[in-house]
Amino acid sequence: MQRIFPPATSGLMRGYSFAAYEAISKGQGREAHQIVKDQGGNQAENLSSKPNIGGILKHPIGQNVSRKDKIKFLVTTLLDLKDSKEAVYGSLDAWVAWEQNFPIGPLKNVILALEKEHQWHRVVQVIKWMLSKGQGNTMGTYVQLIRALDMDNRADEAHQFWLKKVSADLHSVPWQLCRQMISVYYRNNMLENLVKLFKGLEAFDRKPPEKSIVQRVADAYEMLGLLEEKERVLEKYKDIPTKTEKGHEKSTQASSKRKKNSGRRKKAST
Repeated sequence: MQRIFPPATSGLMRGYSFAAYEAISKGQGREAHQIVKDQGGNQAENLSSKPNIGGILKHPIGQNVSRKDKIKFLVTTLLDLKDSKEAVYGSLDAWVAWEQNFPIGPLKNVILALEKEHQWHRVVQVIKWMLSKGQGNTMGTYVQLIRALDMDNRADEAHQFWLKKVSADLHSVPWQLCRQMISVYYRNNMLENLVKLFKGLEAFDRKPPEKSIVQRVADAYEMLGLLEEKERVLEKYKDIPTKTEKGHEKSTQASSKRKKNSGRRKKAST
C-alpha cells in the first residue's frame, strides 16, 4: 500500500512527520506519541522566537498540513498497523497531538473512510478510543459503533453497549438507533431481546416510522410462537407506510405541484 505523508513546508516539518510515521508504522504508538510531543514542543519553541518577514510569527507545527492530508495519513497508518489495540491507540494519540483542539470532525471522516474499506474492527477501535477521551458521545456515534460491532461479529458486545449506554432512555432515543439495534437482534437471532426492546418503545407510545420495523417484530413474535402478539402488532400498525410508499407519495405530491405551477404559467402567458 502506498504510504501518504503530509506535505512538508520545511526540512523541520519533514523530519517531524517522517520520524513519527516510522514509529507508528512499526506499531510503536507510544514512541510515535513521544516523538510528536518532543519534536512538536521543541520546534514550536524555536519557531516562536523567529518571526517571518513583516513580524508575523510562524504557525505551530501541523498547521501547514491540510486537513485532507492529515486524514489520508491516519487512514493509511491505521490500515497498515498490526492488529494491536495498543498500537492503534498509540497512533491515534500521536495523530491528535498535532492538534490544538480535539479533531472530532476529521475523525468522523476517518471512520467513514474505514467503513468504506469494510474495516469494521478498526472502526470499533477508533470509536472506542474516541469515547475513552470523552469525545463523540452522540447517538450518531453509537449507531456507527453498534453497526461496526455487528459487522465484526460481536453482536453480544453490541447488546451490552446498548444496555449500558442507551436502553435507559427509550422515551427519547432516535428511531435510527432503535432501528439499528432491532436489525442487530433480528440478524443474530436474538429475538427475545428484540421483542423486549419493541415493548419498551410501545410503553412510551412510540410509533415505528416504517413498515420494515413492524414486519421484523411480527416475524420475531412468530418465530417465538407468539402468534397472537404477531397479529396484534400487524393490526395496530397496519397504516404505517413502507419506504417506497412514502417515496411514491412524495413523488405524487411533487408531480401535482409541478402541474399546478405549469398551469399557472400558461394562464399568465395567454
